[in-house]
Amino acid sequence: MCRIESSIPDLPEAELRNWLALIRLPGVGPATLNPLLHSGLSPEQLLRQPPPQLSERVRASLRKPPWKLVDEDLHWMEAPAHHFLPCTSPGYPEPLARLPNAPLGLFILGQPQSLHSPQIAMVGSRNPSRGGEQTAQEFACHFARSGIAVTSGLAMGIDTASHRGALQGGGPTLAVMATGLDRVYPASNRDLAHEIADNGALVSEFPPGTSPKRGHFPRRNRIISGLSLGVLVVEAALKSGSLITARLAGEQSREVFAIPGSIHNPLARGCHQLIREGAKLVETAADVLEELAPKLHQFILAPEADNGENAAMDQPLPDQEHQQLLDAMGYDPASTDLLVERTGMAPEAVSSMLLLLEMEGRISSEPGGLFIRTDTDAAT
Repeated sequence: MCRIESSIPDLPEAELRNWLALIRLPGVGPATLNPLLHSGLSPEQLLRQPPPQLSERVRASLRKPPWKLVDEDLHWMEAPAHHFLPCTSPGYPEPLARLPNAPLGLFILGQPQSLHSPQIAMVGSRNPSRGGEQTAQEFACHFARSGIAVTSGLAMGIDTASHRGALQGGGPTLAVMATGLDRVYPASNRDLAHEIADNGALVSEFPPGTSPKRGHFPRRNRIISGLSLGVLVVEAALKSGSLITARLAGEQSREVFAIPGSIHNPLARGCHQLIREGAKLVETAADVLEELAPKLHQFILAPEADNGENAAMDQPLPDQEHQQLLDAMGYDPASTDLLVERTGMAPEAVSSMLLLLEMEGRISSEPGGLFIRTDTDAAT
């Protein structure tokens, strides 16, 4: 069964205040502090007695955090659905935690459990063709209906179309922002941002009040790719920022996909370059899901919290869980919600297993979001 964190444990205010102080330190970031935090030092220890191996500049910064700004951050945290997730928390997304420059913490507005859904990143031009925009929306809708969350950057163009497609498909979508979560950039996406927070999450490593700056966008891009199983580039010019996200994905050992286009379309040249460099050419959303299928097993097989030294032996094998789901389905069309009710499994686990069973030809999807066993499987 899939292990999904349903909420973020509340930190004691003093501990939260110290984390926010680290986030607010000017000129001190993950490369410096992550090794110390993962070695067992707490934010309180770093602030009280900065380690001698740090430079004098960093030590001086640790001694004088901007406490007034920290208090303002604490005030922002008091609102409903406002969360902060430190990098040492068990609920911190594991794919992101493995990055050496992982954010010290994540500000989240919305549903924190969305960060633990299997995700595909979708990026592309801010000024796409009408066809590219439609393609992004259709792919995202298909991913959402298959139980895959769509992650993007809330920019105009392909990002916006991807978020809207995921919402249309009824799945969660995550917007990783290059600003504080109290500021929507571009402002024209304000209503979309509220809808995303209601059906997924807005995510940022930047504290409230942070305005958009050129250097923030590459930092945001590493989170978009770091949270995801792969990155799909829909349309991109040769100097598009989407190619930076694709490069980061490759460095993070994520899958990179690109949709080809006309040789006469300047917005296809970035995708063609990625394909020449080894990105997987895809023509349908099913092409992407087929490539990601092996990685989706981790969301089905991740064990629940250990309840004893033999707890792992009590976990059902993947074929057993698949058969349990098929038995719950019977031979009539069934919705995901009905299967969740019948099996008691997490919705994300059911969605992932349905996707794999469909790829194996053991079930087929029907109109209205229903699934039915195939004649071949029903006869066995």
